Amino acid sequence: MAAGHGSYSFKVVMLGEGCVGKTSVILRYCENKFYSKHITTLQASFFTKKLNISGTRVNLSIWDTAGQERFHALGPIYYRESNGAVLLYDITDEDSFQKIKLWVKELRRILGNEVCLCIVGNKTDLDKDRNVSAEEAERYAETVGAQHFQTSAKLNTGISELFLSLCRRMMDVAVADERSRTDSSLHKGQSRRTLNIVDAEPGEPTATSSSCCSSG
Repeated sequence: MAAGHGSYSFKVVMLGEGCVGKTSVILRYCENKFYSKHITTLQASFFTKKLNISGTRVNLSIWDTAGQERFHALGPIYYRESNGAVLLYDITDEDSFQKIKLWVKELRRILGNEVCLCIVGNKTDLDKDRNVSAEEAERYAETVGAQHFQTSAKLNTGISELFLSLCRRMMDVAVADERSRTDSSLHKGQSRRTLNIVDAEPGEPTATSSSCCSSG
């Protein structure tokens, strides 16, 4: 959503199963920190990041959601009105990748096609234990209109590229939406002026004219 001339504010939600590294990716991106011990997210929290992309200010609000099954019902509360979503899976865990497909269906159902999706294979530092091929994930991402990235919060690889690309896509959507609203407003204005001329009888004032009647 636009936050004023030359700036945007976007909400991004992180989704995925527990232990895939959602919090680790966010902490690495927002605070350049990494903790080797697993951090359990209870319900949700959010982090902020300010960027300058080609002279445009972007205020990013990144929501970190719990991956445990018992918290899934709370999901819609947190990802409602999101401009973008990062769907994270662990490249060593095939099941975490399959669960991504359910999240994609849910997001499309609630947020429609305008939400920008990124499907992300995390923990590339464990490539020797990989169970999800990059090719398979890329093919799936393409079928749902998402971009695919691979990251390692531990090694700090691919994370800045992921969020920069997502921000650029959200900016493109926002600009297109603004143009669409402007075009729609102009079109309605033209339609009204056309109707005013067509509906006016000869000798009668048009709707754009002012007339004053007095009774005596």
